[in-house]
Amino acid sequence: MCPMSEQDPVTGFAIAVVREEGKWRCTAMPSDALRELDAVVTELRKMRSTGAVFGLLDVDDQFFLVVRPGPGGVQLFLSDAAAALDYDIAADALDQLRVEPPAEDDDDDEVWPEGAMDILADLGLPAAELAVIAGEVDLYPDEQLQIVAQRCGFADEFGRLLDSLDPIAQ
Repeated sequence: MCPMSEQDPVTGFAIAVVREEGKWRCTAMPSDALRELDAVVTELRKMRSTGAVFGLLDVDDQFFLVVRPGPGGVQLFLSDAAAALDYDIAADALDQLRVEPPAEDDDDDEVWPEGAMDILADLGLPAAELAVIAGEVDLYPDEQLQIVAQRCGFADEFGRLLDSLDPIAQ
């Protein structure tokens, strides 16, 4: 696979998830969020909330990214570090995590999750379960993120938003 250039379209979705006063809300983020980690963080920080705020990204049906800004910085979870060889947003995530990407000649079939495995532990998804979800190579990232949504308790809101998104944009 060739590295993505600025002109190559990136498919998938970027969804902001907010939990406030016991209620979940999912909203779509602009498509540039699939290219730039800074764009994701900026969008999430705009969502003022006393509860949890995080982003779920499915990038080109290749990998997923969980982004959770907080007062102490930004927590990240990248489902497959090898994506950094082909996608800028994954490379940016590894850079922020201070992790070197895998070598290009590493086993392509092995998944290399990186980041805060406990990023959603306070919302019902323990680190060990997130690791298992990321390791399910037979599932597409959107399916993995649906499991994340189910485990955290916002599967209905997440599913409704995915259904409402333009299928061409996915």
